[in-house]
Amino acid sequence: MSESPKRLIRSFVRREGRMTRAQEQAFERFWPHYGVEFSSIPVKPQDLFDRTAPLTLDIGPGMGLTTVSLAAVHPERDYLAVEVHRPGIGSLLHHAGRAGLTNLRALSHDAVEVIHDMLSDASLDQVLILFPDPWPKKRHHKRRLLNAEFARLLRPKLKAHALVYVATDWQDYAEQIPSPFEDNGYVNLAGAGRASPRPRWRPLTKFEQRGLGRGHSVRDFVFCRSNSVGTG
Repeated sequence: MSESPKRLIRSFVRREGRMTRAQEQAFERFWPHYGVEFSSIPVKPQDLFDRTAPLTLDIGPGMGLTTVSLAAVHPERDYLAVEVHRPGIGSLLHHAGRAGLTNLRALSHDAVEVIHDMLSDASLDQVLILFPDPWPKKRHHKRRLLNAEFARLLRPKLKAHALVYVATDWQDYAEQIPSPFEDNGYVNLAGAGRASPRPRWRPLTKFEQRGLGRGHSVRDFVFCRSNSVGTG
């Protein structure tokens, strides 16, 4: 196992805030069922879910409503939600527990380290990166998650023809997103540099509603792992 990637610049800052009482209770009650501790060695998905099923990685699910909604609609799929902010995990646990889900797991850790250290190669069928932190100030753009390094890190963890769904409401981030994927072994299903139509299955997220309320345009992208690196 190679060493974890040295990340002097992270794509997040821990702004914990206070958890609500419901979130605290959800941690106490549901973490033993849904929670997964970070591992520095690869873990097989079937060891997390006690079955073999298509696996979706949801990076930064926020308060978890979208993840829970998708997991409820697709019991045939498994969902691994990775979120650094504990109030978000608490909310996800609360809603997952109320829904009685069995196909969802939650992990509170840096997604880059999870991908690098914990996920087995060719283990992912689908990845959701919906409204990642845009870091809107120019001096903070270096903190944005979606770059060439990330695209290269993620690729071996994907099964052949696995899909990566990305959505953002920040115009300059939308302009930046396609190239790192297209240049590192992914096919943009809409064509090079182009956005895709909004997937009908994707629930309206809180961050999307906020962006629309500010007059932002939402851009969706769908990237498919190709068989050859660098072919786009």
